[in-house]
Amino acid sequence: MSFAFGSAVEPASFGSSKPETGSLFGRATTSGTNSISSLAIAAATSPHLGTKSARKTEKATIPQISPLDFIPLLENQWRNMDWSEEAKETLMESVRSFKPASESVTEARVLLIGPVGAGKSSFISSVQSVFSGRVINRAMVGSSSSTSFTKKLRSFRIRGAGEKADEPTALVMCDVMGVGEGETTGLTLHDALSVIKGHAPEGHQFSPEQPVGADTVGYVRKPSITDKVHCVVFVVDASKVASYPKSFGTTFQQLREHISNLGVHQVALLTHVDQVCKSTGSDITQVYRSQNVQQAMVKAGALLGMATSYIVPVKNYSSELDLDENIDVLLLKAVDHILQYVNLYFQDNSD
Repeated sequence: MSFAFGSAVEPASFGSSKPETGSLFGRATTSGTNSISSLAIAAATSPHLGTKSARKTEKATIPQISPLDFIPLLENQWRNMDWSEEAKETLMESVRSFKPASESVTEARVLLIGPVGAGKSSFISSVQSVFSGRVINRAMVGSSSSTSFTKKLRSFRIRGAGEKADEPTALVMCDVMGVGEGETTGLTLHDALSVIKGHAPEGHQFSPEQPVGADTVGYVRKPSITDKVHCVVFVVDASKVASYPKSFGTTFQQLREHISNLGVHQVALLTHVDQVCKSTGSDITQVYRSQNVQQAMVKAGALLGMATSYIVPVKNYSSELDLDENIDVLLLKAVDHILQYVNLYFQDNSD
């Protein structure tokens, strides 16, 4: 891992063993309503499997069925969510009218950190899309999950919508290099903290061999509260959360400890939730009824050492060419969640 600083931080206890490894898609659960044996799957697909001859006949034609297809949705949402058009408008207005709870600051700076390919840049572009009224990709997104497409520190001001389309909101999202698995493939702990403290200049090109320091061009020696990051958002891929290297857990929890010492609040986004649940994939409003998404959030919490109350699921715009109101609502709810913790920072650091 790139972060090789300090001692390992003990993972938070979630009342269970360490996170399971392996794909969410390739494992059947073994208890409760999720307990499904291969025999039950076979019986569900062919009523004639009771005889040997029938087994021989049907053996080659039994379809490959993912255990995920058999996990039923919960009867009620495990979090309350309003998907109405009115809810969307209320959330948009809340973001547009947001002002930092500090007279000396006009903009709130939010930093997104996560593994390569987790969807940091995509989330920024998706939020920009909601306010632009069309799908855009201003924060350029890569297609590789092994190499970070983002190499520089880039700040994106979220602009208003409608009559206020040309007016920037008080929200600025900062994009940085993704966390990689090797010493030379991702953001270092030193550089991450330099960004959060406000030392790293806009447009800085990250390189493990050249850490941010006093000799860095544009280095901010005495950052003001305006230069600093006011909230850190960890971004985790729901479809990979069970198979991330164990070293990621130590990395994130070390980083979280350092960030906490700076007095900066942290939340998390669980991306690609449409890829871990068939129902959610076809209808995003089912996200809070999905047991798969709920289980992925628990795994994300264990990975980050973070209570699940700080984590929100999102679906970024990727292949879509047109906006979807329900995707917009989920994205806006995530932004609203982030801004709550931004305000806590300003309240904690009020003059």
